[in-house]
Amino acid sequence: MTLVGPGRVGTQEQRVIDAALRCIARWGVGKTTLDDVAREASCSRATIYRQFPGGKDALLGAIARTELARFFSGLARTFDEAADLEDLLVGGVVYASRAIAGHEALQFVLAYEPEVVLPKVAFRQADRVLTAVSAFAAPYLAPHVGDEEAPRVAEWVGRLVLTYTLAPADGVDVGDEESVRRLVRTFVLPGLVSHVKQ
Repeated sequence: MTLVGPGRVGTQEQRVIDAALRCIARWGVGKTTLDDVAREASCSRATIYRQFPGGKDALLGAIARTELARFFSGLARTFDEAADLEDLLVGGVVYASRAIAGHEALQFVLAYEPEVVLPKVAFRQADRVLTAVSAFAAPYLAPHVGDEEAPRVAEWVGRLVLTYTLAPADGVDVGDEESVRRLVRTFVLPGLVSHVKQ
């Protein structure tokens, strides 16, 4: 699987990032060493230090940036294919949920090292995530709900995705299109339509 589109990082850098993700999916962040990554990437530890001055922390930062770029690139493609507001909401929720659920390194960390991820998506830190999601999604929502409401709608839907992904509930599967479409038609669209008409 290509983790990031072409042109975002150099080939060698991408090979190291991909290798690090495979290592993290096997052993987690805490137990993955630069020696592990170097072996997995078929390069030397010195090569990693040249590409990522600052060592493991710099590499982890690069992984976060490239994975976020990949996520938003895929989300943009999903939004571009939407025919209307319902498709936009359903497609966005399903894509985000599947991207999170299908990310092997992230799933390992959530299962065995939750303290690495959860502080970044809970309480005040969640605002940073939701602000980024809102800024990205608002232009896609604006033609349907207006410029003023679009950031709030994007944040609300982002909260739904985070909540149902991190704390699944019976009767709602945010990775299943039919389940999400029922949720959107029953609760999300009626609220948006009535609010926008006011």
